[in-house]
Amino acid sequence: MKRRSPLLRISFLQIFFLLFLPFPVFSFELSGNVSLQTRLFPDSPADPRQEHNDLSWAGEIELYHEFASGSSLTVTPFLRLDSADNERTHGDLREAKYLYLAESWELVLGVGKVFWGATEFVHLVDIINQTDLVESLDGEEKLGQPMIHFSALRDWGAMDAFVLPWFRERTFAGANGRLRPSFLIDVDQARYESGAEQTHLDLALRYSQSFGDADVGLYHFIGTGREPTLIPAVEGSELVLIPYYEQIQQTGLDIQMVAGNWLWKAEALYRSGQGRPFAATTFGFEYTFYSIADSQLDLGVLGEYVFDDRAAEFASPYNNDIMVGLRLALNDAESTELLMGLIKDVELSTWFYSLEAARRLGENWKLTLDALFFVDVEQADPAYGMRYDDMLKVEIAWYF
Repeated sequence: MKRRSPLLRISFLQIFFLLFLPFPVFSFELSGNVSLQTRLFPDSPADPRQEHNDLSWAGEIELYHEFASGSSLTVTPFLRLDSADNERTHGDLREAKYLYLAESWELVLGVGKVFWGATEFVHLVDIINQTDLVESLDGEEKLGQPMIHFSALRDWGAMDAFVLPWFRERTFAGANGRLRPSFLIDVDQARYESGAEQTHLDLALRYSQSFGDADVGLYHFIGTGREPTLIPAVEGSELVLIPYYEQIQQTGLDIQMVAGNWLWKAEALYRSGQGRPFAATTFGFEYTFYSIADSQLDLGVLGEYVFDDRAAEFASPYNNDIMVGLRLALNDAESTELLMGLIKDVELSTWFYSLEAARRLGENWKLTLDALFFVDVEQADPAYGMRYDDMLKVEIAWYF
């Protein structure tokens, strides 16, 4: 029997959070954005089922209410409608949370978003929220995560404890979508190591503290791994990949330190339960030249390295890679910013080039341009299926 879609299943849980949290109707502050986006691919796709280009509309609304005590209620729904890929047409409740604020501790109940990490290109230690991969390949777009989040701040540091009662499956591009592996990932056939499947109770505990100019975070996570193993299977006459979510334990560390114009960054993890135990790390720097030639321009130079000792055993695009980049901020009234990046695989011939540019247009509009280029992608590289997916993404958004 075909499984009910992940979107439908999570909607039931999110509706539960909205209906049964004991709050009367409040007056909310309303903000959000509506955007129109096109992704243009100059080359024909590797799979003839894939559409050449796509056009999509997206909207995100934030409803916020703050109580007299300082506690607050936030609800943030998101929706995208895509012309080419049914899997990219999706909705999500990014947040639906009540924050209870006390003098030295706070409690979050509902659906929330939490980010951990320090580096620019790869976020190894970020594990609480599931990646919304149809939104972006950089791993920065996340699905809302049902949670109970307790945080306490003391002189010796901050402690965060998480109880995560519902698991979110990762999103992947469908048969008609671009930027996907050579073989289709069948999300409807996802499997779990735990018999509890999506209802497995995940736990996490994190300690963070500032030591002089350094910010340090250390955590341990026990539960369903957010990064699935992709298992080959045959459906009809087609070879597909089935996501398999194992039970893992992961310890993560992130460090960020400011030293004059230098910003040093590092992340590391150790994971067991997903094949053999392994370690991974990424570290690097950002050096900023401020007020270049007595102008308003700031230029940041970035360099990072990532290593994952699973190497070819696991389909990770980043297992031994060098990343360099430039970040330009014009510091003008339009908040114009530009980020250029290059990623080179140390062992393979594969190169990736990226460009991100953003500029405000007036008070309420924003124009964003993103470009991604693949060069000499070897067949052994997990990105081989995207070798023809050089892309220019143009988005115009209205904020209110």
